[in-house]
Amino acid sequence: MALAKEVRELYVAKGKKVIHVDLKKDKPDDETLTALMLGPTGNLRAPTFRIGKTLVVGFDAETYAKVFG
Repeated sequence: MALAKEVRELYVAKGKKVIHVDLKKDKPDDETLTALMLGPTGNLRAPTFRIGKTLVVGFDAETYAKVFG
């Protein structure tokens, strides 16, 4: 959660769906963020990485292209 509080944007890949959250504008609570970032086993979705002020959780090729692009 500490890492999520340091970034402005969060991308979470859940299956074929990608959820984008503007953390400065939307300001979700800790429970909402935890539900997004944890997988069905209760562990943090993998891979997880931070680039600047963007946190990406889970794998989605299109999101990677956008963030790395």
